[in-house]
Amino acid sequence: MRNVMTWVDSPHDLQLNGAGIEQRVHVHQKAMLYSENEVIEATVMDTYENGVHLVTSKKIIPGKRMTLGVGRIKAPVSIRFLVHTEWFHENYSDTSEVFGAIYTAQETIFRVWSPVAVTMELLINGRAISMNRSWRGSWEVAVPGDCHGDEYLFRAEVNGVVHEVVDPYAKALTANSKAGVVVDLTRTDPKEFRSTDRPEVRNLQDSIIYELHVRDATIHPDSGVKAKGTYSGLTETGTTTEKGFKTGLDYLTDLGMTHVQLLPVNDFGRVDDLKPSKQYNWGYDPLFFQVPEGSFSTDPTNPFARITELKELVQAFHRKGIQVILDVVYNHVFVLDESSFHKLVPYYYFRYSANGEPSNGTGVGNDIASERPMVRAFILDTVRYWLKEFRIDGFRFDLMGIMDIDTVNAIRHEADKEPRPVMLLGEGWNLPTELDFDHKATNHRAGEMPGVRFFNDMFRDTIKGSTFDLNEQGYATGRGKWIERMYQLTSGSVLMDEPLPPHVAEITQTVNYVECHDNHTLWDRLLISNQEDSVETRQALHRLATAITIFSQGVPFLHAGQEFFRTKGGDGNSYISPDEVNRLDWNLAEEASENIRYIRDLIALRRSRPGFRQLSASAFRERTRVLQTEFPVFGYILFEYEEEIVIFFNPGDEQQEVHLPSVGQWQVLSSPYRSAVITEPSMLGLKLDMKPFECLVLGKKR
Repeated sequence: MRNVMTWVDSPHDLQLNGAGIEQRVHVHQKAMLYSENEVIEATVMDTYENGVHLVTSKKIIPGKRMTLGVGRIKAPVSIRFLVHTEWFHENYSDTSEVFGAIYTAQETIFRVWSPVAVTMELLINGRAISMNRSWRGSWEVAVPGDCHGDEYLFRAEVNGVVHEVVDPYAKALTANSKAGVVVDLTRTDPKEFRSTDRPEVRNLQDSIIYELHVRDATIHPDSGVKAKGTYSGLTETGTTTEKGFKTGLDYLTDLGMTHVQLLPVNDFGRVDDLKPSKQYNWGYDPLFFQVPEGSFSTDPTNPFARITELKELVQAFHRKGIQVILDVVYNHVFVLDESSFHKLVPYYYFRYSANGEPSNGTGVGNDIASERPMVRAFILDTVRYWLKEFRIDGFRFDLMGIMDIDTVNAIRHEADKEPRPVMLLGEGWNLPTELDFDHKATNHRAGEMPGVRFFNDMFRDTIKGSTFDLNEQGYATGRGKWIERMYQLTSGSVLMDEPLPPHVAEITQTVNYVECHDNHTLWDRLLISNQEDSVETRQALHRLATAITIFSQGVPFLHAGQEFFRTKGGDGNSYISPDEVNRLDWNLAEEASENIRYIRDLIALRRSRPGFRQLSASAFRERTRVLQTEFPVFGYILFEYEEEIVIFFNPGDEQQEVHLPSVGQWQVLSSPYRSAVITEPSMLGLKLDMKPFECLVLGKKR
């Protein structure tokens, strides 16, 4: 019978699907399973539309060709849901093994995991070499001699189909990911790479994160960078616009950020490595997770150039005192059916609904099943690789809520082995993936993932208005709307009047932001939600929103160009939009140099005062008090050991009178409008007028 698919549900259960097949069999009918020299009896347990359910007398062992006979019906058996069972996990997980092309000068061992494969060959140097299978379903072969630079593939027969597969554990690739390449990684290290000092961050709460896309940073015609749009372009120093405005690495250094977070730099789809100017991509279409993206290389035809150039980029940032965070995508792959994971072990690496459809919580057609042992092992291996081989300082997990809590905690445990603190942060959104809510790594479960930080969407939507309603305004943009949330948010988003329950994040777990690569830039959003305001007013609102982000407890996060009113021309989803939309406009930065200077000063002030970087909710409670103010002003005081600091935000378009909490000589630490020492005494403290849209920070020695 045609159009029949058979798959294994469990070691003793099979489902046989095909149009009209239920009309040809009946309950309790006998069936036979032919597996090489073995015949296994089966019984039809149930029939349903276009399918039947059978139970076998013996366990189904993967890695063998099988045919099922029911009456006159003959159909090949495909291993499918068997790979989801605990029995399969217990018997075939090989989590302690090292996979990929394991190089030495004397030989290279090639190892790949595929318990369901019937045969496996290594294709290298124009010949096919049979690989040996272990009892847990790993295949390997050793090739003598120095294989550095050799291209290779695996040829696997799985479920009756023969695939030529690129190694998912590959460390180097040919252009456009056509084949893996054996690499002696010691030959890819830049000079002094291992001995270059890494920046000192005593505590991760001191961090300020700046999100940047490698290509965006230098591709502008007036960036002054020679190797535009590449890893190497971001290592160049002394670059300026024609008018002499600093760009690239020197500009980033002057801003004072502690961390640069790079949008994905592992190998991704959509962009032709050999013609990168033809297509743009943010990088959230992952192909291979342990290889740098080829389109950012100055020579994508050289499989080792991209490795060395990314290492040089990390080294250049470290020498400038900046740590590097990688944005990683362990929640989906570009195309499920084309993935090496799916070709090697179909249905294992991804989640499926009860009816057999791929889970789609990510919205891109597939969800990686991080909870399965070999998937988790791959993720941990990849994290270790970036930490050790590239000396990366942190990871940002795209759609982290798709991942499971145990995997995220395992990553944290792995990161804790490093001699320096490793920054871990992610998007803890609760998405409709096929995983129980209690197991999802969402911000609702932050208390179960200590040491992991979460993007604070409540902070974002309170300050500028809901991301999903472009006309809505927030506290900074809507003349004080949501003022009742401000103490909660500026305090690090922890409850202030009751003990922390287990599901509430600590003060160290919030990442505060109002803009990132996703959705509209803050400036473009203001052009919609505040279109009636003047350009000057929108700039003032923009400054205020950024200032609130920088001075709130937690870790502040800025999107590249936020400091100079970055625009994408109203494009709210520029993931494949052209360079003209996504690039950093260095001429726009020149025009906004005063605002850049203001943001730079805010960053310096935050870094100079420990009060803005409390390490616990209890410490913050002891050292802060909300001040009485008239709507829409919000203000509070921070008590440091040698100084009192007062912070006022006025999102209103009218001047507002505020009272300082005590007499004495108050110094203006930050304001876009004033610079003075306030000394007039008063028994009730000092009064002063705040300007519209002002963020005012004052300090007084205790």
